[in-house]
Amino acid sequence: MSSKIAVIGGTGNLGSALAWRLARAGHAVVIGSRTAESAVAKAEELGHGLTGMMNADAAEAADVVFVTVPFAAQASTLEDIKPHVAGKIVVDTTVPLVPPKVMRVQLPPEGSAAAKADAILGEGVRMVAGFHNVAAHKLAQDIEVDCDILIFGDEKAARTEIVALADGIGLRGVHGGALVNAAAAEAMTSLLIFINKNYQVDGAGIKITGDLKPLA
Repeated sequence: MSSKIAVIGGTGNLGSALAWRLARAGHAVVIGSRTAESAVAKAEELGHGLTGMMNADAAEAADVVFVTVPFAAQASTLEDIKPHVAGKIVVDTTVPLVPPKVMRVQLPPEGSAAAKADAILGEGVRMVAGFHNVAAHKLAQDIEVDCDILIFGDEKAARTEIVALADGIGLRGVHGGALVNAAAAEAMTSLLIFINKNYQVDGAGIKITGDLKPLA
């Protein structure tokens, strides 16, 4: 895919790992941050042709926009990029973790962080959600990541594009259905954090069993 990709919040753990994997796979990727200086510094650190801009500028420059910020910063970040994402695929990765009780499921009143993002950005955005259950520190390494990437969205074509992106960076993307289903993956993250701590797992993930046939 030749689309330019922005990773908003790309100086964080998940954002920088995704940006690195996408750029290493040959995509044109721009890292977004609250300051251009931070974005540029992270881009130079990661290499692979990455560039850096402020969040709004990165969103404007891209065709596909990943949002990889903490739940506390989700609303303000989405409002910042909203004028620049009409007609674009926006992939929200937000998990509604509410410290300090991150091992407890605490979905927002909207039902999920994805639903909240959809409400903020409004019609005209090709809303997708995913990458909730993969450990950022594993994505950041040149290793096989044994975790399926569940992708949600009401538009099948947009989901298909992001599933293909996941496949192309060494993961396995799996269609998870409508955007409302993202609540299941968001909630699962708190369970995985609990498992990681109590069973001393280095980044538990989700794996779909069975022989998955290609979607029609």
